[in-house]
Amino acid sequence: MTEVETVHDPAFDPELVDVDMHLVPPTAPVEATVVRNELCLRGKSASFVRHVCIDVAGTPLEGAFKAGQSFGIIPPGEDHNGKPHKVRLYSIASPTRGEDGEGRILSTTCKRLIDEYQPQSDDDPTRGLFVGVCSNYVCDLRPGDTVLVTGPAGKRFVLPKQPDRHDYLMLATGTGIAPFRGMVLDLLEGAGGPTTGEIHLVMGAPYTSDLLYDDLFRELAERHSNFHYHTVVSREVMADGTRGGYIHHYLDRQVFLHDDLLRRDRTLMYICGLAGMQTGVFQTMARLGVGGQYLKVKDELAGVDPADWTGEQIKRHVRPTHRCMLEVY
Repeated sequence: MTEVETVHDPAFDPELVDVDMHLVPPTAPVEATVVRNELCLRGKSASFVRHVCIDVAGTPLEGAFKAGQSFGIIPPGEDHNGKPHKVRLYSIASPTRGEDGEGRILSTTCKRLIDEYQPQSDDDPTRGLFVGVCSNYVCDLRPGDTVLVTGPAGKRFVLPKQPDRHDYLMLATGTGIAPFRGMVLDLLEGAGGPTTGEIHLVMGAPYTSDLLYDDLFRELAERHSNFHYHTVVSREVMADGTRGGYIHHYLDRQVFLHDDLLRRDRTLMYICGLAGMQTGVFQTMARLGVGGQYLKVKDELAGVDPADWTGEQIKRHVRPTHRCMLEVY
């Protein structure tokens, strides 16, 4: 049963930072140089995820990107139609000041795509593994290699101009953690000094070894009392013998998140990661009666129990308000 919803009050909507957009278009990419490429997993994992740093000094991107934005990479070669590969967008994982503090070096979090062909019929000759063109290209880059980049892109998944006016709930799965790395660093160690707002970052992963930037976030939590780092591991058994579940299960269990933080007028919500996370989180928020500040539910779902909402219905009929920033893929 859905509880009484809080009403969205636009008076508490954030004024987001101003951003530059498309200074380098895909039709005219610029050359940048890789300066670092290293694994960023917590331990040995079945996944391969790398933190890649790129020097954009001397290009229009220098000093022009903001934490939370994306940039483009164009891999070399041609696609199966004989045409040059198109640009792929990657979230910027560095703070606004860059990895170097001068806005010259941006970073991203790249996971190798390695999958198996799924034959469409018994006589389909296609078998074996395939690898993502751009993700494997980026993960293979070495310091000194050059790469074609574009951007920046994105004007909504960014921080507010007045960070102290808000508290924050950030939900991430997988490489969806990338923009939060830069945003948290901006909030805690940016030019304006540490924010006084409360920050809760919830990171979901299948296994503990799949947690990204885990050491960094734990260190920041130790140094900043207003930053709280939560991990949700779905495929490992917890101390009480139960499985950890997914982010929406954690949101449901942690009363202080849904019955305190999300009911505050000043809280902003950021969600980034796999699209499947959106379904469970939105269902849980609506069921708990905390969706009104963050979600606009269209009339088509009036009277429908949130537990029965499908992913397609949510995609069509649920829209984030100005207090909910959503980036799913």
